Amino acid sequence: MQFLMLVYNDDTLLEALPEGEFDTRMKACFDHADELRRDGKLLGSQQLESARKARSVRIRDGRTQVLDGPFAETKEVLAGYNILEADSLDEAVRIASEFPWARTGCIEVRPIRDIDAVRARVGG
Repeated sequence: MQFLMLVYNDDTLLEALPEGEFDTRMKACFDHADELRRDGKLLGSQQLESARKARSVRIRDGRTQVLDGPFAETKEVLAGYNILEADSLDEAVRIASEFPWARTGCIEVRPIRDIDAVRARVGG
């Protein structure tokens, strides 16, 4: 089964880290990701630029609205994602808990839907 691991961080907590701590955590994160890749558990990952560089697009009643940044009242913003291969949701949650970013934000783990099955069901 595949799972999407969404990594959210609170910039306030990241900025409060002692000098060099972010880099130490990032290095540990890369090392751990390399281990998971070798074990076939990490299929892909990517970091995102700051939410300040994001745009949110909505179309309502035929009117397009583009807003700066994510449109949410939250301190935690999406910082990146990982695609995991795991035997169960419990295993995916365990893997997510090994990443340091759960201490400065939140890691959401969601099963990835089989889009080919959906396509076949709707005749797409």
